[in-house]
Amino acid sequence: MLKKITPLILTYNEAPNIERTIQALKWAKQIVVIDSYSTDETLEILHSYPQVEIFQNKFDSFASQCNYGLGKISSEWVLSLDADYVLTDELIDEITALKAETNINSYSVRFKYCVFGKPLRGTLLPPRKVLYKREKAIYQDDGHAHRVVVEGNSIILYSYIYHDDRKPLKRWLWAQDRYMVIETQKLLQTPTSELSLGDRIRREKIIAPFIILFYCLIIKGGILDGWHGWYYAFQRVLAEILLSIRLIEAEKFKT
Repeated sequence: MLKKITPLILTYNEAPNIERTIQALKWAKQIVVIDSYSTDETLEILHSYPQVEIFQNKFDSFASQCNYGLGKISSEWVLSLDADYVLTDELIDEITALKAETNINSYSVRFKYCVFGKPLRGTLLPPRKVLYKREKAIYQDDGHAHRVVVEGNSIILYSYIYHDDRKPLKRWLWAQDRYMVIETQKLLQTPTSELSLGDRIRREKIIAPFIILFYCLIIKGGILDGWHGWYYAFQRVLAEILLSIRLIEAEKFKT
């Protein structure tokens, strides 16, 4: 199965992360990277791996970048990864054992969020379709995020991917603010009846950060992870506060 898979990665100034991601993909004959004109050492790191093929493309949206990347791949299967995703040995073994000739067109994988390299007990990240047949897939934007739509049957694998982002806080804040501007537009432009329960709560602004704090620490067991769990909880609370501020700004000042 591994011989029929090409990893696809999007990058923009991912020097703190990209080498760990590539190291877990040494089995791949080709790795396609779509870079949004990085200005740090990302490209230098990538050029040190001969199986990496880099295409630079101006960033419009995550979905458009991914669809652009699909056009650069010829293998039957695609493994779509963020630049801070690290495959576990267990997942690689599980993918190796998959039978290529099945009626399954995509596989979803669960995540373990890492804080400074330490996997946490729980995460807010849902499972994501990361392994799929190229000809059956297309990406669509979804608020600040994106999702892949794959025709046909799908199942979830047992093993995990580590989400291990080690970019500095300044970069995280910059990214979160950009994301929350887009998320604000989504929440305000979508009819309430079409929003999930979680998004309805987020649109109320005040209560969402407190719910996230309780959910991360108690429901997801973050309090048992010590200061790593508190760090993650504070990150998510801060992200929700940024969203609340953006919602208030948009509603009061019509920006």
